[in-house]
Amino acid sequence: MTRRTQWPDSAADPGAGSGFGEGAGRRSRSRSSDSGSPSSSRAEKGEPRDPVEQARNICLRLLTGTPRTRKQLADALRKREIPDEAAEEVLSRFEDVGLIDDAAFADAWVESRHHGRGLARRALVRELRTKGVDATVIDEAVGQLDSEQEEETARELVARKLRSTRGLDRDKRLRRLAGMLARKGYGEGMALRVVRRALEEEGEDTEGLDEPF
Repeated sequence: MTRRTQWPDSAADPGAGSGFGEGAGRRSRSRSSDSGSPSSSRAEKGEPRDPVEQARNICLRLLTGTPRTRKQLADALRKREIPDEAAEEVLSRFEDVGLIDDAAFADAWVESRHHGRGLARRALVRELRTKGVDATVIDEAVGQLDSEQEEETARELVARKLRSTRGLDRDKRLRRLAGMLARKGYGEGMALRVVRRALEEEGEDTEGLDEPF
């Protein structure tokens, strides 16, 4: 039977229920005087011996000011050699109280990275996958962006970059602008359409730009 730790009412309080009170400190110092072992040294510094408490403290530190996915926290616990059973107990509890919420993380990531960096759905999917977000959650998050919104953002990106390409020949401008969109995850068809329109608005002859680049 798995032993479950009694959680405090406020899971977000790093000190709550961790045994870091004055009495606990005296007990730790008393134990350290009896033994010079590494575990005694850790206790003297205030680190809990219980792996569940260790996992809890690690997660709280990592979540301070920075939302993270369950996988990111699981990877951090594994790196610190926290036993899988203890890690699972803490991660599940944090999900229960809302401290871990991959769906909210994905929604915020899409909002920030699309409007802040101009990333298209394809690039956003790739980034969220690297952070361990479930495919279904990713689909729901990127679903808030439709093709019209993507194309509008692509036009804004090209408009900002257009001036720096003036003086180059048409094909170089095309490659530079379309390459910028490609790096941000825009498909070839949309990139060509957006760049061609921008060049036409500047009076460029776009005949022959219908072919994929």
